Amino acid sequence: MGQPPLNRLAWSREKGMERTAQCHCGALKVTTSGEPVQVYLCHCQSCQRRTGSLAHCGSRWLKSQIRIEGDHKIYTRKGDSGFSPRSHFCPNCGSNVFIESDRAPDLCVITVGSFADPNFPAPTASIYEESMHSWFGLSTVSHHFAQGSPRDSRGHPLNH
Repeated sequence: MGQPPLNRLAWSREKGMERTAQCHCGALKVTTSGEPVQVYLCHCQSCQRRTGSLAHCGSRWLKSQIRIEGDHKIYTRKGDSGFSPRSHFCPNCGSNVFIESDRAPDLCVITVGSFADPNFPAPTASIYEESMHSWFGLSTVSHHFAQGSPRDSRGHPLNH
């Protein structure tokens, strides 16, 4: 058994690793293959209000890595970034499961809590820390940004 190739995403896809995120009632599901492009925390006030929590913990995936099953409704809002993310939620239980935006049209954000997996990869970036609660600790995060994360020419966050 040799070492996995340097491109971990391709290796995970080849191995067929799948995870399923779902709403509280189970009617809306998103199945992923491979590993996320990025796992991060967002402390912006919009995410605090959307989640009802201190921060949003998101996982970014290429749309080619996901499969969506079940009905969902969409709520569009203006984000702190100036873009308008579209939150997809279950019309039955109201759980927000995934988010899309024109900022990076080939990516989809899936809420980490929807996986309900204690072994899910830890966040490596923390954005909009200017709105972060002062007592919130981030022991696994190695990159900190007062506002959104730096992006490449396609609108993808730079991997941190």
